[in-house]
Amino acid sequence: MSYFKDRAEAGQKLAGALSDYKSQENTQILALPRGGIPIAYEIASQLRLPLNVFLVRKLGVPDHEELAMGAIAEENICILNQKLIEQLRINEEQIQKVYEKEKEELKRRLQLYRKNLPLPSLKDKNIILVDDGVATGATLKAVIHALKNFHPANIIIAVPVASKESLLDLSPLVQKIICLIAPENFYGVGSWYESFEQTNDETVIHLLNKAKDDMQQEANEREYRW
Repeated sequence: MSYFKDRAEAGQKLAGALSDYKSQENTQILALPRGGIPIAYEIASQLRLPLNVFLVRKLGVPDHEELAMGAIAEENICILNQKLIEQLRINEEQIQKVYEKEKEELKRRLQLYRKNLPLPSLKDKNIILVDDGVATGATLKAVIHALKNFHPANIIIAVPVASKESLLDLSPLVQKIICLIAPENFYGVGSWYESFEQTNDETVIHLLNKAKDDMQQEANEREYRW
């Protein structure tokens, strides 16, 4: 049985659980593309917080791409699941091939989503990391390692659904995790959504631009009230 109608509904529910951060000037939302963007937009809209995207790519097991053997992220971060690699007998050549492919896609998305611009300063900020769910936690681990180079005050993971194992694994790495459901039998992220269609580039760009416009409109309204 699905728990969320779609990513937008999941984002609205998560926003309720994050209400303490509403309008906090030292808080920034970072979404993992592409599935995390529709969720993060709803949170940013309800909590009146700035939204940006953090580039990360899962390194999928050859012929089983949905299973992560690791991940790469901005700041030249690469995290590998050595236990899984050894278990599945994945060799260096196979890893390198997947790495090069995903590195190119990371570069493409950096240009497309952020025009190769650096992130705003994250120093001493509360960073709310948003994705549509967590299976193994490989991608989030890579992001967390990369984010620590920016010296944020706190890193908060916000996800609608996650496996219990991944939450235990990620918990020591961050200050807080907000997760709406962590089912005993996880099955996979998509199992908990009625609609779990792939988010395309056009949707990502549209929502990122809309979030910026929303923040600008609010700033203009504040200035007008003064």
